[in-house]
Amino acid sequence: MDTPICDFVRRYAESRGVRAHMPGHKGSGPLGCEALDITEIAGADALYEAAGIIAESEKNAAGLFGTAATLYSTEGSSQCIRAMLALALTHWRSEGGTGRPVVLAARNAHKALVLAAALLDFDIQWLWPEEGDFSLCRCPITAEQVGRTLSAMDPPPAAVYVTSPDYLGGTLDIGALADAAHGCGVPLLVDNAHGAYLRFLPGARHPMELGADLCCDSAHKTLPVLTGGAYLHIGRDAPWDFSENARGAMALFGSTSPSYLILQSLDAANRAIAQGDWTAERLTACCQRLERLREHLRVAGWRVADSDPLKLTIDAVGSGWTGPALAEELRRAGTECEYADPDFLVLMITPCNTESNFSRLESIFDAIPPRSPLTRPPLRLTPPRVFCSVRQAVFAPHQTIPAAQAAGRVLAAPTVSCPPAVPVAVSGEIIGSDAAEIFRYYGIQTVEVLK
Repeated sequence: MDTPICDFVRRYAESRGVRAHMPGHKGSGPLGCEALDITEIAGADALYEAAGIIAESEKNAAGLFGTAATLYSTEGSSQCIRAMLALALTHWRSEGGTGRPVVLAARNAHKALVLAAALLDFDIQWLWPEEGDFSLCRCPITAEQVGRTLSAMDPPPAAVYVTSPDYLGGTLDIGALADAAHGCGVPLLVDNAHGAYLRFLPGARHPMELGADLCCDSAHKTLPVLTGGAYLHIGRDAPWDFSENARGAMALFGSTSPSYLILQSLDAANRAIAQGDWTAERLTACCQRLERLREHLRVAGWRVADSDPLKLTIDAVGSGWTGPALAEELRRAGTECEYADPDFLVLMITPCNTESNFSRLESIFDAIPPRSPLTRPPLRLTPPRVFCSVRQAVFAPHQTIPAAQAAGRVLAAPTVSCPPAVPVAVSGEIIGSDAAEIFRYYGIQTVEVLK
């Protein structure tokens, strides 16, 4: 497979011409990559008006993912999430939608959804898990639940929005969710930021294969792509105007100076996936090796949670640890995890990890004994009362207060960091005592509230 962006930039760097254009480093500097860092010079194409080498590379990516269209983002899935929602709202209005638009969303959404609601001024109706204690990252909703909720909504929402895989590796039945949404004439949007690689495993696993209309993939999370590289995918059976308006929607939320280093990385990944080190065979072998590591840990007494194929999620509490304490043990042994919270520890693996990495992980865990399970306090989050819209709350005067004093106040902007960037309370909601307790449990010290 050709790599038009990489080829153009390499030829330009080798020409050693005078760079009388941005960026200011002029092709040299301490990082060693400056010669390949360019801007929208003649022949380089332009990301949001792509008609040349970027369009050609995106077409290659669309072929790999089996989509009607795939667009590049150099600003992560957050840009794609906002674009997906803009597309859904435009389509909803074109279909006769009036009044305030609503998006039906699973509660474990990344805060990019909340900030999109502030920018685009729509309301969110939340889908809550029907059983089990509260977990910040998980929201195991079902197609039956979505169908019941949609049937009771009049008018219907502009979209159904879900996250799968979630930060802990939990996955939803995207095919059934798509059927439920489409049965009510509503498009399905999937935050698949952690699952770009699913397309290249045997069987139908990726949202674009399972009926989603739009989805985002953070290529940099699971593919050999620089941080910030992501995809906006449009399904083959999605409404026609999604493809028509997609590039304009991305431009609404993207910098006019996209990183050509990231674009080259996305371009090069096409070849790596199609014929290089990231073939389906190598990806499958990595998943199999990770499963052997999971089994090794189970035999040693560790509680290993179910997850998507490239995550190793340890039930830390069930293994006698907290996630942060276990993460610190790994850190002392020279290993950095992806995420740790009071309950779980998450490690993300790809084929770029070597056999020596797997062996080292086995040795590290063998040297840390699992212990008797800890007692986790029961956590419940009652669906809160809404005081005002997300937009009103985000742009209203606000102040920072200790989270312990937040009960009864109205949340302004969500302040949760990434990872996992999943808010406990959402802008415009009245913070209840149960939410305040969850703040404490997850170590959230301060919150932004309306004055």
